[in-house]
Amino acid sequence: MRTAYGVESVRAGEREVMGRLAEGALMQRAAAGLAAECARLLGRVYGARVTLLVGSGDNGGDALYAGARLARRGAGVSAVLLASRERTHAGGLAALRAAGGVVVDGEGPRAEEAVGRAGLVVDGIVGIGGRGGLRPRAARLAAVARESAGVVVAVDLPSGVDADSGEVHGEAVRADVTVTFGAYKPGLLVDPAREYAGVVRLVDIGLELPAGERVLEALQYADVARLLPEPGAESDKYRRGVVGIVAGSARYPGAAVLAVAGALRGGAGAVRYVGPAADAVIARFPEALVSAGPVSKAGRVQAWVVGPGLGDDAERLRDVVDADVPVLIDADGLRLAGERAVRERRAPTLLTPHAGEAAALLGVAREEVEAGRLSAVREVAGRFGATVLLKGSTTLVGAADGVVRVNPTGTPWLATAGSGDVLSGLAGSLLAAGLGARDAGSVAAYLHGLAARLAADGAPVGAHDVAAAIPAAWRDVRR
Repeated sequence: MRTAYGVESVRAGEREVMGRLAEGALMQRAAAGLAAECARLLGRVYGARVTLLVGSGDNGGDALYAGARLARRGAGVSAVLLASRERTHAGGLAALRAAGGVVVDGEGPRAEEAVGRAGLVVDGIVGIGGRGGLRPRAARLAAVARESAGVVVAVDLPSGVDADSGEVHGEAVRADVTVTFGAYKPGLLVDPAREYAGVVRLVDIGLELPAGERVLEALQYADVARLLPEPGAESDKYRRGVVGIVAGSARYPGAAVLAVAGALRGGAGAVRYVGPAADAVIARFPEALVSAGPVSKAGRVQAWVVGPGLGDDAERLRDVVDADVPVLIDADGLRLAGERAVRERRAPTLLTPHAGEAAALLGVAREEVEAGRLSAVREVAGRFGATVLLKGSTTLVGAADGVVRVNPTGTPWLATAGSGDVLSGLAGSLLAAGLGARDAGSVAAYLHGLAARLAADGAPVGAHDVAAAIPAAWRDVRR
């Protein structure tokens, strides 16, 4: 499992290690890892042109020491100084000069030329404590780097993005690769900042951070495989769990079909459908147990999914919300449920909004949620007292009192009508199979994203294709 830590935790860990090492040793570890990654990207170091964008402080020092290592291997290294020489890391600057590196004034005409001609540009402008966007001169050089043919490598974090929140306020460096030290930072894993980070490489510099201080985690194959429900020799359809689906309407019968499709592939032993789209559901999935309603007469379930394509059917929604089993609320259900009704539930609740629905729940603009996804998922979870799966370019799963999980799978092709209905059914089935709300949401998002990748394979897909690929994703994780 990947774990990410906040700036203060990382700094405390660095201080603890520096107390045990010789002065400057920790920076040398970071610089060695950075130089090794730069050398790997260059392929041939001797004769390569490397330009360092150097700000004040330790981030610039990391870049300078790494540049000195590359210069000693025959690279032509130029350091563009964006702070005064007095504020630039003295030891790093001396090391670069001793290795034959060239120093260029960031305000002079040679700066843009040095960036534009480089085969590799190292962003050492601002460290993890930076706030706000780049200043105009730095922003201009970052733009030149992005427009050039050179590879852009960020030191620890792309300058201009917020390490703790993943927010981007103003101009920021767009890196091809980010070499981060000691631990992942939340901004490297959450959009919009994640888009600026490129490929992230973690360099071990000896930090020992308490697990309880992590603020973000991302499941990997082994974690998902461990959580997947697996029937035993004594299992029957009821022991494996029964999930109820309350979805669809005369106007949106397809939402019911897609939610049932996801649920049937999610590990539960049986799926009960309740609603007006029963004929459409049974025509596509004869194994589904269908009923016109009411919910109370549908039979026993271990979890409910309510909301996809529901329209304004508040009565069916209330019946589900009043149930004493885990409930997943999506789409129209989010609009109808109400904060008080959700908070008063004693059984687990999983809300699955996209950015627009989360914005409506919080009473803010959609753009505000998209710009601050991490804070938005935490706020919705706290306000409703529920686990929240915030869908989007990076899907987040968070509860009011716990660590947020970020989903690492998916593809832009997943932005298609009905894919959220499939995800709801899949997550609801995992709830019925016995997973907790956080695990059900996280595993469902992982399988859903992986299924979309497998189904798309570089081409457009529909929601039904994603549902059909869930078994392949499941097998892939198991292997």
